[in-house]
Amino acid sequence: MTILVTGGAGFIGANFLNLFVPRHPDHTFVNVDALTYAANLSSLAGIADRTNYTLERVDLVDRKAVEEVVARHKPDVIVHFAAESHVDRSIHGPEAFVQTNIVGTFHLLEAFRALPEVSGRLFHHVSTDEVYGSLGPTGAFTESSPYDPSSPYSASKAASDHLVRAYHRTYGLPVKITNCSNNYGPYQFPEKLIPLTILNAAEGKALPVYGKGENVRDWLFVTDHCEAIWAVIERGAVGATYNIGGRSERRNIDVVRQICTLVAEARGVPAASVLEQITFVTDRPGHDARYAIDPTRIEAECGFVPRETFESGLQKTVQFYLEQHDWVRDVRSGDYRAWLDRNYGRR
Repeated sequence: MTILVTGGAGFIGANFLNLFVPRHPDHTFVNVDALTYAANLSSLAGIADRTNYTLERVDLVDRKAVEEVVARHKPDVIVHFAAESHVDRSIHGPEAFVQTNIVGTFHLLEAFRALPEVSGRLFHHVSTDEVYGSLGPTGAFTESSPYDPSSPYSASKAASDHLVRAYHRTYGLPVKITNCSNNYGPYQFPEKLIPLTILNAAEGKALPVYGKGENVRDWLFVTDHCEAIWAVIERGAVGATYNIGGRSERRNIDVVRQICTLVAEARGVPAASVLEQITFVTDRPGHDARYAIDPTRIEAECGFVPRETFESGLQKTVQFYLEQHDWVRDVRSGDYRAWLDRNYGRR
C-alpha cells in the first residue's frame, strides 16, 4: 500500500510519519510538503533513511506539480494534513490560507479524482473543530453541528471540508473527514500557545495570554490524534465525518499556569517566579470563547480512546521542548522572531 501524506514535515504530519513508517515497513509513505516556515525536516530525522519513506517537495498551490506527484506515486490512501493553521497569521495575512487550504485542497482532489480505479482508494481529510465556531458554557460539537467559522483560518478549513464532502457526493470519491480539537506535543512550531509558553517560561520572557485567559479549549495529545486518524482510515465509514477530542477542556490561563509549574520544577526555581512572567495582551478579533468535542462516534465506530491524559501529555511536551535544544534552534528562524515581534510587540 502506498500512503501519500501532505504536510508531513509539519507538526501533526511528522508525528504521524514517525509513528507509522516504522510500524508498517510493508507500506510505502510519500511525504509531500512545500517545506514552508513551520516545516522542519529534523522532525523526521529518525525515518529519513528508511526504504519505505520518501520526500517530495511540492507546493499544493502548484496544480501541475500536484498532478504529477499524485499520478507518479498512485497512492492507495492520501492523508491530507497540509494547511496554513495559525489563526493569528490568518488575521494578518489571509490570502495564504485561501490559497493553501482551499485552492491546494482543490488541486489535490482533482489529482486524486484522475487516478485509475479511484473507487478502491481513500482520501482522508484532516480538519479542525474551529469550523464549528464558538460554544457557550455547556454542550459540545458533534458531527452534525452547523458550521460557523470565526476567522479566515477556520473559514478556509470549512471551505476545504465542504469541497471534500462535495467531491464525495458529486463524483463518488471515497473520502473520510476528521475534525480534531487543539493538538499539542513534540514538534509543534513555537507560535502556538503551549510551545511558546514553555520556551518563554524557560527563558524568562513574557508569557502572552489573550484577554483574561478564560477561553476554553479541548486538548488532544498529538500521537493520540494520529492513532485516531489511523483508526478512521482502517475502520471508519466512507463518506463519514468523525470528531476527535481528548475530553480535556481547560481554560487557557490554567494551561499557562500548569506549564509555569512544570517549567519551574524542571529549572529548580519557585513557581511564583515563573508565574510572574504572565502578561495579558489585547484579545484577538473574533476569538471563540469555547471549543469542546463530543467523540462518541469515533469511540463507538472505530474503538478510539486517547492514551494520554492532559497531565501526562503536557509533561512529555515540556520535557521535549526543554531537552531538544537543536530542534528548537532550527525552527527559531528570523521569520519566526520577526512574526512574534509584529504580532505581540504592540499589544
